[in-house]
Amino acid sequence: MLRLFKAMLDWTEAESIRIECIQAGKPKKNVYIERFNRAAGYEWPARHHWSSQQEVRDHATQWMWTYNDKRPNMTLRGITPKQRLAVAA
Repeated sequence: MLRLFKAMLDWTEAESIRIECIQAGKPKKNVYIERFNRAAGYEWPARHHWSSQQEVRDHATQWMWTYNDKRPNMTLRGITPKQRLAVAA
């Protein structure tokens, strides 16, 4: 697990991505990401046997597209996140 975390930190540094942590035990400080992480964690990783990292990437990309563009979100009153973004723009 530590190697995975180190690899993630190396990758974020190489891509100039800044990681910001929220206060432990305070998921409401980042509610949108926490909700996405919960949905992603429950909806696909444990339900599949992966044969390669590329297969995981492909599935994650397809899942995120469906989650944002096709799947109505009850928190957003039955519209998709993409539709909500269009209304806000």
